[in-house]
Amino acid sequence: MADLIYTPDSDAESISSDVAEYNGILVTTQIPADLDADITQQSESTLQALKDALEKAGSGMDRVMHLTIYLTDMADRAAFNEVYQRFFSKPWPVRAAVGVAALAYPEMRVEVTAMAAKR
Repeated sequence: MADLIYTPDSDAESISSDVAEYNGILVTTQIPADLDADITQQSESTLQALKDALEKAGSGMDRVMHLTIYLTDMADRAAFNEVYQRFFSKPWPVRAAVGVAALAYPEMRVEVTAMAAKR
């Protein structure tokens, strides 16, 4: 039986692991670094945080199998998609964009959860 491996978030106050691993599958959730930024900047920092977390765990954006995108305003989907296409390419990961009433902080407009394969 394979062990579950949790990589802690670098924020000592966080109550979430940065990455969880099971049998070569990685799961991570990332949020924007600058909550006062517009949707484009929040999307960029969120996807960059995802890229960094996956690379530290021995994976990469090209290994993402599934991505769930949480948006507080579905009108932001087009702006997110423009940024998304700079971080991902064909074959595209399976993904879902979900409109939510709110995220962890009032200024937060986007959050992503991803599943990726280890290299």
